[in-house]
Amino acid sequence: MSLGYAEKLSYIEDVGNVGMSEFFDSSHVLQEKIERLAEMIQKSKHLVVFTGAGISTSCGIPDFRGPKGIWTLQREGKPLPEASLPFHRAMPSMTHMALVELEKAGILKFIISQNVDGLHLRSGIPREKLAELHGKFLHGSLPFMYLRDFEVETIGLKETSRRCSDIKCGAKLKDTVLDWEDALPTKEMLPAEKHCRMADVVLCLGTSLQITPACNLPLKCLRGGGKIIIVNLQKTPKDKKASLVIHGFVDKVVAGVMNLLNLRIAPYVRIDLLQVIITQSLSLDERYVNWNLRVASVHALKAPLPFIKSIEVSFADAQKYKAAVLHDQPFNLKRRTAPADAFEILLKLNFIDGCGCPSIQINVPVNFKVSSDCFNLDKDLTIRNLKEKAIEDLCCGQNALIERKVILEPKTEVANHAIVTNIKAFNSDSWSNGDVKHPRGVNGTRISRKRSFGRKRKSRF
Repeated sequence: MSLGYAEKLSYIEDVGNVGMSEFFDSSHVLQEKIERLAEMIQKSKHLVVFTGAGISTSCGIPDFRGPKGIWTLQREGKPLPEASLPFHRAMPSMTHMALVELEKAGILKFIISQNVDGLHLRSGIPREKLAELHGKFLHGSLPFMYLRDFEVETIGLKETSRRCSDIKCGAKLKDTVLDWEDALPTKEMLPAEKHCRMADVVLCLGTSLQITPACNLPLKCLRGGGKIIIVNLQKTPKDKKASLVIHGFVDKVVAGVMNLLNLRIAPYVRIDLLQVIITQSLSLDERYVNWNLRVASVHALKAPLPFIKSIEVSFADAQKYKAAVLHDQPFNLKRRTAPADAFEILLKLNFIDGCGCPSIQINVPVNFKVSSDCFNLDKDLTIRNLKEKAIEDLCCGQNALIERKVILEPKTEVANHAIVTNIKAFNSDSWSNGDVKHPRGVNGTRISRKRSFGRKRKSRF
């Protein structure tokens, strides 16, 4: 989860057991348990996965109750841990992406998550197959959800500073993150309870199973003859109810299962969006065009663009137009040119640390006399093509225009761009062979060149 989330929670004295000892099964015991787990998953008819903070620690997000967890250090009066990268740049772990493959293969039927990091959605799990019991720290909501690329500033289902982008609505958005006293949302609890009752296997990953009522959901499978499996480094209050308890790194256990099931884990490709806005108006003497360039978030003009550090603005005709560097948000540039001028703006976007490449360039043609036609490309297809190209090239930085619209008053052209800012590949073989080093993504690092993603023909069971 997030340091910011923990700091925003209302203070309570008793947060349950913290600082619990970690246990590790021996290598041969761990392998035997992984094989048992793989066989149970292979034979399952309705697999449900219940996740906690432990599946996101390999993403650079601290947990709460571990030896170096947030609540553990708070109770000991020690400084809080530092996240290894900004929360909004966290990428799904091997476990997150393995669950995507299990869902695509028809094995995994539903996920119940206590996390607020939104990484299940980012990984590609369909929203209808996911219950997020405690909300999402990167979301605002009305009856529908807005996935953000920045942290929402409040928790406790409070109004944020932003409004619905639908001009027919305009209502203020609310955060979706629960505080201690907030009841679990019915629209998340009902499907979670339903699938737990239907489950023949509930796999609990990286959770201490202490927070009620969520921790009691896996038990609902027992009445119908279902089995509970727990993968966690600490002991939990539900261990005695489980058919199998595995003490090991979640990523390592899941990697071993995926190898036994002959399922490959596809890379994670991060796509970020932005809009380039050019507004123009004639000068009072009608001799010049005053124009304003703005690079902004697609979520709202005043929303931050957290993945961009600065923007270098130059022009194809460098002798005629003066370059500029924009360091501060909002990124704005005002200029004046002759009405007949057509030119090209070169935008070099410098990314923050945590992105897989340092910068990219977007070319923006400007012609004040062109028609005011709008067009919408197939956004899903464009993004899918970008992801495929990123995997093929084994790098990030690919970008594409996905929408162009024109506003007549004041005359404004808005172009929305999609950019590949990260790619992270996974080698489950290294984990299952005892290598517990976390796989690395693109940033001058190695990536497996295997091209066959998805399910193989045969499993080992």
